[in-house]
Amino acid sequence: MTRSSLRFILNADDVTLNDVPATRTLLDWLRLEQRLKGSKEGCAEGDCGACTVLIGRLRDGVLRYQGVNACIALMGGLDGAHIVTIEHLSGPGGKLHPVQQAMVETHGSQCGFCTPGIVMSLYALWMENPKPTQFDVETALQGNLCRCTGYSPIIKAAMQISSHGEPGADPLVAERAAMTARLEALKDGALLDMGAGRDRILVPQSVDQLAALYAAHPEATLVRGGTDVGLWITKFMRDIGPIIFIGEVPELNRITRTPDALHLGAAVSYADARAPMVELFPSLQPLWDRIGGAQVRNMGAVGANIANGSPIGDSPPPLIALGADIVLRHGDVRRRVKLEDFYIAYGKQDRQPGEFVEEVIVPTLKGGEQLACYKISKRRDEDISSLCGAFWLKLDAGRVADLRIAYGGMAATPKRARAVEQMLVGKVWSDASIEAALSAYATDYQPLTDMRASAEYRLVAARNLLRRFHLDTTGDGSSLSREAVA
Repeated sequence: MTRSSLRFILNADDVTLNDVPATRTLLDWLRLEQRLKGSKEGCAEGDCGACTVLIGRLRDGVLRYQGVNACIALMGGLDGAHIVTIEHLSGPGGKLHPVQQAMVETHGSQCGFCTPGIVMSLYALWMENPKPTQFDVETALQGNLCRCTGYSPIIKAAMQISSHGEPGADPLVAERAAMTARLEALKDGALLDMGAGRDRILVPQSVDQLAALYAAHPEATLVRGGTDVGLWITKFMRDIGPIIFIGEVPELNRITRTPDALHLGAAVSYADARAPMVELFPSLQPLWDRIGGAQVRNMGAVGANIANGSPIGDSPPPLIALGADIVLRHGDVRRRVKLEDFYIAYGKQDRQPGEFVEEVIVPTLKGGEQLACYKISKRRDEDISSLCGAFWLKLDAGRVADLRIAYGGMAATPKRARAVEQMLVGKVWSDASIEAALSAYATDYQPLTDMRASAEYRLVAARNLLRRFHLDTTGDGSSLSREAVA
């Protein structure tokens, strides 16, 4: 079946749209066409969180709400979703929502510009976790920037929300069954094919349908959450249509485990991948919780980040260090390649027209294998890496039996430090071996100087991360060492 209309629920109302530009963002549609001005445009690139709204989607029959950045969320990716804006929180007679009441009583708002987005992020947290710790609150607010309050009163408000009401009485919780039924009714299994030419929107319902569509239209742009593609539109004014939205392809959202590997569908979000990744690789938790903010982790996908090929993406270095593979598909033909071989040059990957990343396969750690990953950025939270280093080590009687070192931000692609590895394999895992291998970094990398770091800084930092990994694996480092070794 094929359908030519976009259907979703906005707050309490059913919406059907028959004509939407492929590059129309949710924020523009809300503000300009619906006159819902509570969501603000602060950055138009998914950084500040002032535009945060909630998106409710069904996953295996369960309705879950997550905060997203409306400024880079594209309309075509919202088919079958429930969109909740700040306006929907108002109770009978304009009564404040418990999140809003807590913000008022703790003086959590000053200029007010960022407040709607902060309220929506805290709303999403409160529904999932009505008794959060301060760490939970700080993590939930990573994607919301405020220049006025210093966050202390906002955090205080988040800790007091449940004193003003319980989640069970909230409409999005109390009416969960009814909204689930409404969203189920929208899932007709039809391919959404709307518009023409550059404004054509395609939303496949299965991976086979996606493969056929992309093989027939290799000029199309594949979009999962738009955390990078959104900036092509809002900052570079690129016309990227037609667009194929892959976020709701069921097979691409599957997470499976085998005895030897974790399999992630290419559309699995960072948020959904976190639990299995951290369970298998505890040392990755500090990195995973610093990939963007909560909104970016809800929208962005591991597979999409790989396919995009950015040299500063945070997931490729640890995945390369782990020896991950990806499955590429064109039509009915699949091929499996090592992730490190997928990257050829800046903006160029081993991917043919009409071919897409279908799956990411991450080997689990065996006995005696150790893993660590370190991110360096100017701002701790929600910042792009100046440098990201990942290390996988296997020792045999105190000597390096095998070693993989991968960096992001050091070259035109995520890249292994093969010369450094060769200097260390077979050697005793010692300070002397580490120091002797440091000169090989100049062979592996000739980093650039840019706004995030100088070439000299990157080389020094890369070497120091190897030193840190050695300290962490030998027990001579800080207390963080216990987290850095899987």
